[in-house]
Amino acid sequence: MVTMQLGGKTFTLEVARMDLSREIGLMFRDAMPTNHGMIFVFPEASRLSFWMRNTRIPLDIVYVGADQRIVSVHQMKPYDESQTSAAGPAKWAIELNEGTAAKLGLKAGQKLDIPAEALQAVE
Repeated sequence: MVTMQLGGKTFTLEVARMDLSREIGLMFRDAMPTNHGMIFVFPEASRLSFWMRNTRIPLDIVYVGADQRIVSVHQMKPYDESQTSAAGPAKWAIELNEGTAAKLGLKAGQKLDIPAEALQAVE
């Protein structure tokens, strides 16, 4: 777990740095507390795509590039297996409860401060 500032609020994020934790993500959960989420860490920036297989809660996904700037923000619906892709190369993906990104005013181009514990993937 790490804490991270998003839109002026402090969030507690689970860190998915290994293949298995990135694959499972937030599957099979019935809820997620307010101001919580998950940050997915990848070895290098690429055109990331996520889906919602076995994911029961609606989410926002914030794709973040290697420069720690937001690439794009999307909403994802429970159990939707269609791909939700970043608008460009991303090294991180942050999942939050649906509607959180809009409430925080998160937009493409904004700079984030990725916590040290989430800077590198573990392969």
